[in-house]
Amino acid sequence: MARPIYVRFETPSDLADKALQLVQLASETGKLRVGTNEVTKSSERAEAKLVVMAEDVDPVEILVHVPMLCEEKRIPYVYVPKKQRLGQSAGLTKSAASVAIVEPGDGKAILDDLARAFPTLKK
Repeated sequence: MARPIYVRFETPSDLADKALQLVQLASETGKLRVGTNEVTKSSERAEAKLVVMAEDVDPVEILVHVPMLCEEKRIPYVYVPKKQRLGQSAGLTKSAASVAIVEPGDGKAILDDLARAFPTLKK
């Protein structure tokens, strides 16, 4: 399957797993914004510390603006393969196209790891 147009780089599976772990920790002990509208708002306000997007979103137009917005606001972002798994990690019973970590809670160390890895992902 070809990568969707909004996916600007490939996230290694170990970092995608860390991102999902961070989403789960933040949903339990921190603060999340779930859904593309909420992610867009928290990114525009520069509240997001990290944005996590699913690669299997259809139609792709839902997320096509988010990577550019994150880059403009200097917010790190990563991709995970499945929206269903992203939703589950966020504590939902349904899928989620994107999630913004606003407060990492107990996931601060994981957030720091992902933020350090971000510049190397864009190559």
